[in-house]
Amino acid sequence: MSFRAKSRNLKTEIIKNMKRILTVITIAIIAISCGQTEQKVTDVQTLQSPDGKLEMTFHLTEAGTPQYALTYEGQDIILPSDLGFEFRGVLKAQKINFEADGSISKTDREDCYSFAEGFVVDTVLVDSYYGTWNPVWGEEAEIVENYNEILVKLTQKSSDKKMDIRFRLFNDGLGFRYEFPYQKNLSYFVIKEELTQFAMAGDHTAWWIPGDYDTQEYNFTESRLTEIKDKMKDALCPNDSQTPYSQTGVQTSLQMRTDAGIYINIHEAALLDYPCMHLELDPKTLVFTSHLTPDAQGWKGRMQTPCNTPWRTIQVAPSATAQLASRLILNLNEPCALENTDWIKPVKYIGIWWEMITGKGSWNYTDDFASVQLGVTDYSKATPNGRHSANNEKVRRYIDFAAEHGFDQVLVEGWNEGWEDWANCNKDYVFDFVTPYPDFDIDALNKYAHSKGVRLMMHHETSSSVRNYERHLDQALELMDKYGYNSIKSGYVGDILPIGEHHYSQSLINHYMYVVKKAAEHKVMLNGHEMVRPTGLCRTYPNLIGSESARGTEYQAFGGTMPHHVTILPFTRLNGGPMDFTPGIFFMDLAQVTDGRNQSWVNSTLANQLALYVTMYSPLQMAADLPEHYAQNMDAFQFIKDVDIDWIQSKYLLAEPGEYVVIARQGKKNGQWFLGGVTDDNARTLDVPMNFLEPGKTYEATIYSDAADAHYKNNPRAYQIEKKTVSADDTLSIYAAPGGGFAISFVEKR
Repeated sequence: MSFRAKSRNLKTEIIKNMKRILTVITIAIIAISCGQTEQKVTDVQTLQSPDGKLEMTFHLTEAGTPQYALTYEGQDIILPSDLGFEFRGVLKAQKINFEADGSISKTDREDCYSFAEGFVVDTVLVDSYYGTWNPVWGEEAEIVENYNEILVKLTQKSSDKKMDIRFRLFNDGLGFRYEFPYQKNLSYFVIKEELTQFAMAGDHTAWWIPGDYDTQEYNFTESRLTEIKDKMKDALCPNDSQTPYSQTGVQTSLQMRTDAGIYINIHEAALLDYPCMHLELDPKTLVFTSHLTPDAQGWKGRMQTPCNTPWRTIQVAPSATAQLASRLILNLNEPCALENTDWIKPVKYIGIWWEMITGKGSWNYTDDFASVQLGVTDYSKATPNGRHSANNEKVRRYIDFAAEHGFDQVLVEGWNEGWEDWANCNKDYVFDFVTPYPDFDIDALNKYAHSKGVRLMMHHETSSSVRNYERHLDQALELMDKYGYNSIKSGYVGDILPIGEHHYSQSLINHYMYVVKKAAEHKVMLNGHEMVRPTGLCRTYPNLIGSESARGTEYQAFGGTMPHHVTILPFTRLNGGPMDFTPGIFFMDLAQVTDGRNQSWVNSTLANQLALYVTMYSPLQMAADLPEHYAQNMDAFQFIKDVDIDWIQSKYLLAEPGEYVVIARQGKKNGQWFLGGVTDDNARTLDVPMNFLEPGKTYEATIYSDAADAHYKNNPRAYQIEKKTVSADDTLSIYAAPGGGFAISFVEKR
């Protein structure tokens, strides 16, 4: 009997016995599983998605190499692609070599060896699952998890070493991972290369950023796969820490579109204790091969059985909007690991940040010191520079503004000693995260904030000295406990210390999770900047409330970002979790803001900035501009005050990557709907259906949109606000200027 028939029979049996099933709810998950059953070992294993549209096949080649392939409604998505590894011959043993020139070198005593051939299939297990789960926060209140699964157990005959490959096929794509059971012949091992292939069936259009071990802060490039190599040089831009590795290497989440209009996305899920994966393209064969971030010695992973790799994911959708609706990445992560999540709350915040980013103010307290030694340098004798932004008077003004307009928290950067020589110095003992500058009274400011119903948000910039951060983390969290902080914005600017490690190597992946878990022990939410891109771990650890991990708003102050950037991020960066994009900029000419010191221009209209609160999903949303700028445009600022940040449901109405995105979301606060739409540097009028509204009801729509003469370069602040009565039967034609957009709030009319 085929897997499909077995699965169908099992599902039928379950339905017949539904009334007899005892429903067990654990961590808000309601699940129905068929349970694993053994399937007859054949040359080819076939797996279908629950709706039958996706089909995966697995087989061994004549050489015993595992291969898989994937089709969608009969169309090739992934052509037969190899699976496996190359391992280091021994864990560490090296020999000393005396060279003819008098130098001394070390080499491994044993050569690396292939773990990608010579396999036989021992057992094949099949399973099916249908369930729902409720995220602590998210784009919807309930997520369906429905897949069919095969687990192929393999043995390499020559070494008697075992490896399992688990495939899960959902209606929206495929996830698979390698699993290494406990075994005497393979207890510890070192990965030289992971050899997973993704063989493309055509020269697809792709939206990509360069493969890099240390940064994701690039503009996206749109090109055919075969054009990546030629466009790589122009795709690279400077960063405080960057390590591009190949002219044909790109990062995940990689979004593609076939000429037939099928949308394909390659990413990974549940990245734990393993290096981050990039993709290396062979432009002649159109085959991507996994490329793991190396450690300081060049190895790609140090493993101990039993262990698993992260899931390799291939999302497949018939439309761009269906791609945005996929929850494959979240579904491939484990359920929430925290016993109590009542303390995790979405956050709308403002911050003393933009004025330092633009150069209007400074993080450092003084200009007297070119070199700082914590605990030695005496700030009481220093002359204040007069530009330090994190001072008592200014923080109180921000607290007052937050309290007046209903914001939860105020981020304060530059509050602690050490900012005089924090960046690009390869400094180990850079911050202690507990000692404030003389003009920042941490006790008084926290009392003042709490008296206004506002919290301060802690800022922990590590300067990428991870050992130093771990050295101080307990003390820093205890300080937060003392003063009632419940959220951290962390940062990893610059090259990683210890030198030689990378932002996305295995040791840093483990560091990030160490911080997440430590924060959870103190009931603290974490927003990590310059961390590895998210892979859905916010399902398991929902105190990971956001991260940056892409080119955010700050780059608008560093020369600007292309307008199409915000139409691609929902397909790529947001695929694995929310982003702290920090929207809400109202004044685009930064020369005007900084008295000419910064000549950058924010490549966006004001209406586009409002729309980002809906299109750039995050339960952590910042109003990033200066309070005095909002005071000049309180009518537009009203949308930022009104818009929810946690959602019952989301509807993806119109979208094409690199062109436009229109999303409607229903808020948890009172069931109110909000809508946002953004476009690239082309003006367009979009016909937006209102069919997400409840039928039979009417709503007052407040529409914030670009004025007819708006343009992100020469007239970005031109906007209009109008009110219309609408229902689910209506379609609104809305103009979006170049680099523009629109935002709508809906209130039911009674």
